[in-house]
Amino acid sequence: MTRVKFNQPARPFFHLLDDWFQDFPARNPREMANGVHAVPVNILETSDAYHLELNAPGRLKEEFKIQVENGLLTVSYDQKESKEQEGVKQIRREFSQLSFKRSFTLDDKIDENGIQAKYEQGLLKLYLPKKEIVANQPKQISIQ
Repeated sequence: MTRVKFNQPARPFFHLLDDWFQDFPARNPREMANGVHAVPVNILETSDAYHLELNAPGRLKEEFKIQVENGLLTVSYDQKESKEQEGVKQIRREFSQLSFKRSFTLDDKIDENGIQAKYEQGLLKLYLPKKEIVANQPKQISIQ
């Protein structure tokens, strides 16, 4: 029986897998819609408004685009190309700021002119106020 001795310590199997999948996207394929990343959203309702929270950390508020057209609210972000630094070799990249686009259908209850947005702590928060409902007061009709 021949005995073989390695000068380098054997690497555990998971290191081999890590090297193999180093450049493989670490994203869930369900997060992609038509080649555009779909950010997660929370939708809350209060008595006077709807509140949307989009999870979009690490972005600048100036780079978001929010528009309302024909009853459709669209929130989007276009990724700017990052410039590589000279003399720096990137070994691994796990942070990502992919472009995204989410659209929401607005119903007649929402006041489109009162929509507000703010970006804080990685959340893009949208405030969609409800229209005031004018209740028809019963009217007494006298008989002549």
